[in-house]
Amino acid sequence: MDFVLFGDDSTSVFSPRYTQIMHKTWKPRIHIHLQSQAQKAIQKKFKGPAAADLDLWTKSLQYLLSDQNGQMAFKTFLKSEFCEENIEFWLACEEFKCTRSKDRLTSTAIDIYEQFIRTDSPKQINLDFHTRECITQSLQHPTTSCFVVAQRKIYHLMENDAYPRFIQSDFFKEQQAAASKVAKKNHRRVLH
Repeated sequence: MDFVLFGDDSTSVFSPRYTQIMHKTWKPRIHIHLQSQAQKAIQKKFKGPAAADLDLWTKSLQYLLSDQNGQMAFKTFLKSEFCEENIEFWLACEEFKCTRSKDRLTSTAIDIYEQFIRTDSPKQINLDFHTRECITQSLQHPTTSCFVVAQRKIYHLMENDAYPRFIQSDFFKEQQAAASKVAKKNHRRVLH
């Protein structure tokens, strides 16, 4: 079997140079494609809130986190900034506060500690040494309040840093535009 060479040896499909050229041209295209696929998946998963909900979200982080769609939108935004561990920790603490079983309380406290608090944990949150030590001590006899101080610090961190960026983000503005478009469409239906 004869192989056809195109021009010089550097353009042959078996040439290392050909592989480099293809890698350079296709790598950015694949990256863009994967990003757009991820965006489409996020948009399918995230149905979009009503315009009134979006207005409430701009009032405070508390309003945003009290709404299921708000939590999802904020988590999506934080994920795009590679800091979703903050909201994941906050939500884990909210769920932890509702734990009633003593055995479940202990196991969940250890899970939260291992996942978010321990130094070099997979989703380590930004806490000072003193707060970490207080949590470590409280794990000897965990109560529903052993993460309250850390949760409050993470809430303030999100409120003063990530939340304002979220409100100014293109993602939020796109949600506002989509909600406004749906509201206008629904308003027209009512008038007809």
